[in-house]
Amino acid sequence: MNGRWALGPEVKHGALAGGAMLYDASRVGNLSPNWFDPKYWEARGELDGGARGRGTTHFVRSAGKDYVLRHYRRGGLIARVSGDRYVWQGEESTRPFEEWQLTYRLHRAGLPVPAPLAARYRHHGLTYTGDIITERVPVVGSLSECLRTGALSLLTWIAIGRCIRRFHDLGVCHADLNAHNVLLSEEAVYLIDFDRCELRRRGLWCDTNLVRLRRSLEKVTWALPPERFAEADWYALLDGYRQSSAPRAPPAP
Repeated sequence: MNGRWALGPEVKHGALAGGAMLYDASRVGNLSPNWFDPKYWEARGELDGGARGRGTTHFVRSAGKDYVLRHYRRGGLIARVSGDRYVWQGEESTRPFEEWQLTYRLHRAGLPVPAPLAARYRHHGLTYTGDIITERVPVVGSLSECLRTGALSLLTWIAIGRCIRRFHDLGVCHADLNAHNVLLSEEAVYLIDFDRCELRRRGLWCDTNLVRLRRSLEKVTWALPPERFAEADWYALLDGYRQSSAPRAPPAP
């Protein structure tokens, strides 16, 4: 497979009827295509809930490990027309393969992202559908969920800002940086959902990312008590963002 980036020997490419899959054999072994089928996990009694968003997300708990299975779906008005279908432009341009390879690269660079496990596309003439599987990191909840529960400490807001700066220092432009894609654990902050994300030189897009996050926070908290997201919280996030360390380059393409 001729990938956009250099992938380690643990990454395997498997042909499927009408498509292909990409997976990390060091984490999932000889992957079965059944892993991409929610009904497979349901029949085994290993589905552990799910979430609705731009994609359809299922949580899986199997053999003491937790996974996230996400089926790609379009958002906005175009979803009414094409639903989960995307225009076919070749394997390397499929959204699951692009997201998987970027997440793999970020994970290797030590950034706080879920380990990517597998991705699949299925070719349907001029279109394709896709799925991705990642590990499910042990977190308290998303930033939006935590804010609905109570106010966060200023130290937590600082940690969120520092986390975002780490990604920006490596040129990661998150296409949908919002309060739902920031996860909080007792010890760390994670970013998730790298669909349509790109690596760029630092620029004005960094500020645009932050503005997008602020709008998301205002939308999530507008009906909540004002102390859930105060101006001091945003300033603390910006303080953390400005307290950057020297950037580390991700593995070379």
